[in-house]
Parts: sequence; structure tokens; C-alpha cells
Amino acid sequence: MHPLISTDDLMTALQGESPPTLLDVRWSLLGPPGREAYDAGHLPGAVFVDLDAELAAEPGPAGRHPLPEPDALEAVLRRAGVRTGRPVVVYDADNGSAAARAWWLLRWAGHREVAVLDGGYAAWVAEARPTTTEPPQPTGGDVRVRPGSMPVLDADGAARLAREGTLLDARAPERYRGEVEPMDPRAGHVPGALNAPFAAHVGDSGRWRSADELAAHFAAVGVDRSAPIGAYCGSGVTACSVLLALEVAGVTDPEHPAALYAGSWSNWSADPDRPAATGPDAG
Repeated sequence: MHPLISTDDLMTALQGESPPTLLDVRWSLLGPPGREAYDAGHLPGAVFVDLDAELAAEPGPAGRHPLPEPDALEAVLRRAGVRTGRPVVVYDADNGSAAARAWWLLRWAGHREVAVLDGGYAAWVAEARPTTTEPPQPTGGDVRVRPGSMPVLDADGAARLAREGTLLDARAPERYRGEVEPMDPRAGHVPGALNAPFAAHVGDSGRWRSADELAAHFAAVGVDRSAPIGAYCGSGVTACSVLLALEVAGVTDPEHPAALYAGSWSNWSADPDRPAATGPDAG
């Protein structure tokens, strides 16, 4: 399954005999809660999944959005109606950066048939497609979470990859350079990491850039296709957008995916013994 699905293709799939399971994962770092947006309107049949509470464990030394425990994630996905062998489509407000977290977690859990709605809820509404405020009554899912289908890095692994391969920092350039840090203990970036802001994945229309455009973007960033690749961000959410974009671009593929530093900068910066590079260079 391609990691992105268009509004046209989703509409067709929803009208078919075996429609995909829909997950609404709208979320914003600074709020308001995504549940409020969901209650105001969502795709018919979509189940809301809370990124903070259900797609992450409690914040702590491992970071602000640690990976959830497999049993907890399995319960969430079954409650949402996710079934083995049935495709899943996830969407957020617009650019896919939050939906990519759910996409990545499902892939990590062993569920291969999952895609992010290109343009998200904003694109769906802009095309006057059906929405509702009625909560669905999903049939209980049977998915089994088998973690490990996507590679994960810890801080030591991220440090090695930054020197021996390519480690991409998905945050905005000013955070990468260490000029501002609104969330975490220290400013800067992992020494050796390259800046690949997740905002570069979408165009002015709000849709994702083409595979060729994304491939050119990663080449300009300095990604070496022949070496291992990983990504991080502030807390492990928007880095998943980079991992999705790498696959769309053909830089990686489902059999050879890039790795996620799940703790990301919130984990790295909390350890005073780990160095922080600043400025525009990798360091």
C-alpha cells in the first residue's frame, strides 16, 4: 500500500465492499486538543485516536512522546476497529505530520496496509466531501501488535548514525540551529545531524510534493542513499513525517525503512552529558 492516499482514492475505497478503517489523529503541539476538532466534524466512520494519550506512553526520561507499550497500543487499535488484513487510513488536520506518527506505529506493529490521507481533513472539506459529527460504533478489532517491523534508535544509536550514516532533524531550521527552543531543556541539534524540516514535504496547495520533488529535496539536504538513514524531531512525532517522505520519494522502501530516534531531542537534550551542536552546520 502506498504511504499516501488521495481524497479521490479514499472516497472510492469507502464506497467499496471492504472500506478501510479510518483513524482521525488531529493534534497540535500547542493545542487545542484534537478531540475538539473531531467533535466539530470528521469523516464518516472515523474513530478519534489521541496522539498524546494513546499513541505515546507517559512523558519522562525517554522523551515527551515515548513509544507506547505494545499491549496498550493493541488495546487502542482494537478499540478503534483495526483488523488484521484490513487497510487503515489515518488523517490529521492538513500536512500529515501527526498522521505519520500513527502510520509509523502501525507499520512498527506489523500492520503493513496503512496510508496517510494526502491533504488531511482540510483537503477533504475543501472538496465538499461528506463529514459528520456522529460518533461511529466500530466493530472490535482483532489486530495483533508485534513490535519491531520498523527500526528504532536510542540516543547512542542516533549518535553513531549521525557519524556513520545520515541522521535527519525534522524540526524547523531555527530550532535546529539552536536559536530558539520552546519545549526542551537545551537548544541545538545532535552533532552530525542534517536539517530536513518536515514542513518541506507539502506544497502551497497543502498536498504532499511529488516523489521526484521529495527525492530532489533529500538529495539537496545531503542524504546518502547508500548509507543507513534515520530521523528525529522534538519528541518523535514529526520525524515520522520524514520517514514517510523518504518512502514516498523512493529513497527508502518497506523492506529497507529508515529508523526513528523515538526519544528525539526531548530525550537527547535532557542528558547533560550529551553534546549539542548549534548553528547551520552539522557539527
